[in-house]
Amino acid sequence: MAYEFPPLTPGDAATVAARVAAVLDDAWQRLAAQQTAVLAAIGDGDRSWMVADRLAQFQAAIVDFRQRVDAEARAFVARQLPHLYEQGAQHAAESLGGRFTWTLIHTDALQSLAADSYADVLRRSQEEQRMAGAFYRAVRDAARREVPLLAAGNTTAMQAAKALADRLATEHQLQYVIYRNGARYPVQAWAESATLTKSAVAYNAGTLNRAREAGVQWMEVFDGAGCGWTSHKDPDKATGTLRTVEEAAAWPISHPRCLRAFGPRPDITTQL
Repeated sequence: MAYEFPPLTPGDAATVAARVAAVLDDAWQRLAAQQTAVLAAIGDGDRSWMVADRLAQFQAAIVDFRQRVDAEARAFVARQLPHLYEQGAQHAAESLGGRFTWTLIHTDALQSLAADSYADVLRRSQEEQRMAGAFYRAVRDAARREVPLLAAGNTTAMQAAKALADRLATEHQLQYVIYRNGARYPVQAWAESATLTKSAVAYNAGTLNRAREAGVQWMEVFDGAGCGWTSHKDPDKATGTLRTVEEAAAWPISHPRCLRAFGPRPDITTQL
C-alpha cells in the first residue's frame, strides 16, 4: 500500500506526535476498511472464493499496519529522541554556563531510552494486532464451515449470511481498542499520547544527565500548578519544589502529556 507521508523530520514534540498518530491511524483505517469489505462479502452471500479474496486483503492490511508501526517507531527513536535529548541537555548546559557534547554518559542514556521507547510503542500496538488477528481467524473458520452453506442464494440463505456478517461485526469491532483495564482508545489517541510521553522523558533526561555531569545535585521543578509529583492527583505538588537529580530521574513526568521540566540549581548543595 502506498503512503503519502514524507519521512519523519525531528522538531516540535506536538507536531511530531501528531504526525506519528496520523500515520498509524491511516494504516488502521485502511485495515478497518478491509474488514468492512470482508463483512460485505459475507453479508451479500458471496461465494467462498470471494470471501477468501477479501480476507487475504485484510491479512495484508494487518501486515501493513505492523510494518507502519515498526517504521514509525524506528524513525521516532532514531531522529526525534536524539533531537529532544540534545535540546534538554543544551538547555541545562546554557543555564550552567557550559557546553553540551555527546559524551559516553549521554550516548548510553539515549541508547537505553531509545530501546525502551521502541519496545513501548510496539507493545502498545500489540492489542490492535491481536484484535485484527482474532477477526481474521473467525472469518477464516466461518469461510470453511458456514459460508459454503450460505451460497444457495435463496431468501433463507441470504438472511443467514446477513446474520453471520452482523455477528462477526459485533464480536470484532475495530473502532477502538479495549485494554485489560477496560479503557478504550482509538489508535490515534494512544499513538499521540505515547509519542508525547516519550518526547517529554527524552528532553528531561537530557537536562538531568547534563546537570549530573556537571556535579549538580538539586533541580528546580517546573510543572502545572495542580500536578502532583508521582501522579496528577498526588497531594505532593511538584512545581516550584526542589528535588535531587536522582528523584527527578525517577519521576521525569507524572502522567501522559505532562508538562514537567527541570532547571539545574548549582547554588544549592545541601537539603534545605
